[in-house]
Amino acid sequence: MTEPLGDFFASFSGGKDSTLALYRALKAGGRARALLCMLHEGGQHSRSHGLPLRVLQRQAHLMGVPLYYKAASWEGYEQGFLQALKELKTRGIRHGVFGDIELQAHRDWVERVCAQAGITPHLPLWGQSRQSLLGEFFSAGFSALIVAVKDGVLEPQRFLGRRLSPSVLAQLQAQGVDACGEQGEFHTLVLDGPIFSAPLEVAPRGHVLRNGYWFLRL
Repeated sequence: MTEPLGDFFASFSGGKDSTLALYRALKAGGRARALLCMLHEGGQHSRSHGLPLRVLQRQAHLMGVPLYYKAASWEGYEQGFLQALKELKTRGIRHGVFGDIELQAHRDWVERVCAQAGITPHLPLWGQSRQSLLGEFFSAGFSALIVAVKDGVLEPQRFLGRRLSPSVLAQLQAQGVDACGEQGEFHTLVLDGPIFSAPLEVAPRGHVLRNGYWFLRL
């Protein structure tokens, strides 16, 4: 991070990368004022990870940071995200933290929409090795559950609902999958860690196929 954070929002999915970026920003002295999550247009599930809103709200409560969310279609995603940034800025929040690691096209998008809203973006995980990021995630005491896998890439019966661990990561990589799922091969839900007041309890109830992904029903 090239400048002091002060008050910031974290672009938040509920998963490991956005949580680790939030954790690093807090360790750097920033003050988390909001977790920004984009939902499907129905407003009941997160767009990327398919997480129920109530689960995200509980997760945010356990981390002591308010959840701020917007519902949007893919076609209206950018406009909805931009509107959210502008609203957060009216609350005095001028910095945003993002969990991107290496997708340049997405970094370009983040920087463009943040510039339009007058927000300074911070990408504390950018360009770092998967091994170092995952090692930090585990050594810090975080715990995560695999909640989505890409259809045709990973078998839902084999991976959905499993706790992320070094051995599970080795199995994922043996399938030709990026260790952090940077190409969207899988998504996670963080259940516990040093910024949680208590573990997040969830009850898996099978899985469902939507839009090319198998999601764990919670």
